[in-house]
Amino acid sequence: MNSKLLIPFSSPYLGRLKNSIAMSAMTRGFADANHCCTDEIAAYYTRRAEDGVALILTEGIIVDPGGDGYCNVPHLYTDKHAESWMRTVKQVQAAGTKIFAQLWHCGRISHSDFTGGLAPVSSNDKQAAGINRQNDKPFAVPRALDTEEMLDICQMYVNSADKAFQAGFDGVEIHMGHGYLIDQFLDARINERSDIYGGSVENRCRLAVELIDILIRRYGPNKVMIRISPSREMGGLYEWPDLDEMLSYFIPKIDELGLRLLDVSCANADYFKTSGKIIRTIRSIWPHFLMGGASLSIEEANQELEEGWIDMITWGRHILANPDFVTRAKIGQEWISMTNEMREVLL
Repeated sequence: MNSKLLIPFSSPYLGRLKNSIAMSAMTRGFADANHCCTDEIAAYYTRRAEDGVALILTEGIIVDPGGDGYCNVPHLYTDKHAESWMRTVKQVQAAGTKIFAQLWHCGRISHSDFTGGLAPVSSNDKQAAGINRQNDKPFAVPRALDTEEMLDICQMYVNSADKAFQAGFDGVEIHMGHGYLIDQFLDARINERSDIYGGSVENRCRLAVELIDILIRRYGPNKVMIRISPSREMGGLYEWPDLDEMLSYFIPKIDELGLRLLDVSCANADYFKTSGKIIRTIRSIWPHFLMGGASLSIEEANQELEEGWIDMITWGRHILANPDFVTRAKIGQEWISMTNEMREVLL
């Protein structure tokens, strides 16, 4: 198949890439008892790299024990954790693929079962609705972070990023979407603080801005990506309440800080109704690397690239279900649909 999606291209920040196909970060839950990466995980990512995926964003990797909220997910804050990822990174890079570690703090989307008995933390003490599918219990009532603790939160990400680069990763992606910790500050529905981290748009963006500033100064713009999800599916369309005002402040601000790699995610939702809409809103004020996709067909992906809306296309479930995703795209073969059974194995 002849298309822009499948030909090599060069990015000022990511360098030469095999094509415009990126594997989106997807929670899997196959780490060992010490939350380390395993040979099975290495083989899972290597299969996608050898098939031709140009950029892999790993599953979310927890930055601190208090930031966990899932069963058997990997952590990255010790030398042992870093060493466990080295084989994966080397094998993926040997196949000519770039790999970024997605760094993750769940915030209130958790339970004390996963945080060593401590209450999860968040922008305030508002409990997430519903049942945690990881332990079939209600989400815990979180503890509101003190103003003085924000630097500690930033340092968790810095330490984890240091370990990621120790392991050899090409970069890190900071998960600021999907209702997890940083998003719990960005989202006015959740953040009801009265200090400098709540209230106004500028204040609610403050933690994200401070974290990005620290990371860019430490590692440079070619090593740091963020993921945001201002519009996504959560039992219906879910968007930041003051969406336009947030984007009008946040996007120019992260540009000013020197961030150059942005991933707009919609999770499992219709791209054109969610992240595609956001991308069309911000493209005129964000001239740098921009990534999104998820639900697109090959034809739709090519059109988004040709029209300049995005620079790479992300797929998650399709790549999970099809280790030969790129080969199928090249020959025009239909993708295998994702099933619940596939969640239980590393294909």
